[in-house]
Amino acid sequence: MTDTPRPALAYHLTPGKGPPVVFLPGYASDMEGTKALALEAWAVANGRTFVRFDYAGCGRSEGAFEDQTLTGWRDDALEILDLFSEPAIVVGSSMGGWIALMIARDHPDKVAALVGIAAAADFTDWGFSMDEKMKLLQEGRIERASPYSDQPTAFTSRFWQSGEASRMTASMIAIDCPVRLIHGLRDTDVPVERTMQLLHMIRSADVHAVLVKDGDHRLSRDGDIALLIRTVESL
Repeated sequence: MTDTPRPALAYHLTPGKGPPVVFLPGYASDMEGTKALALEAWAVANGRTFVRFDYAGCGRSEGAFEDQTLTGWRDDALEILDLFSEPAIVVGSSMGGWIALMIARDHPDKVAALVGIAAAADFTDWGFSMDEKMKLLQEGRIERASPYSDQPTAFTSRFWQSGEASRMTASMIAIDCPVRLIHGLRDTDVPVERTMQLLHMIRSADVHAVLVKDGDHRLSRDGDIALLIRTVESL
């Protein structure tokens, strides 16, 4: 008996010199976001290898959104990293930061360095109220109003349970590559304390955190993008 194949992924590859840079979007996001497109423009201008992609069930990739799990999206990211024969600089935004951390820990041969933008490690734990967790278990899904869309954002028990089984901040995180963490102090989605926790828990000695005093969760303003690009260039 064979496993059901994963949905086909949509991605856009900019060929160039390495190490390749790979962008991992956040929850319910896609490869058309401001940060992904800005990094692509930088890659084109500087002859760098870059890829942006959509997780299964998101954007132009195959699959139904509510069928997906955190570990399934991690496997999507691994599939994209398999495009390259050398380790990549992995840039993860919000949930994408959690996935990037999982991959850097479990597949260190694939990650030369990691950039987390408001990395939301373990957000299935701290990002849901007890009432929401109970509703997920009892009814299988919840919806939240989204500040970024006129459509609500859905979360399923399938996704939530996958996240709970993948929590990583209860002990030292065995990552040894360079890590850069960027976080806005006006982020109302991911508390800045989560980045401070990661700073202390990641095993690598080469971990820097940059706090943007007036930055929000998205960190997509011109100055934020310039900071992100400088950070990637430094690696």
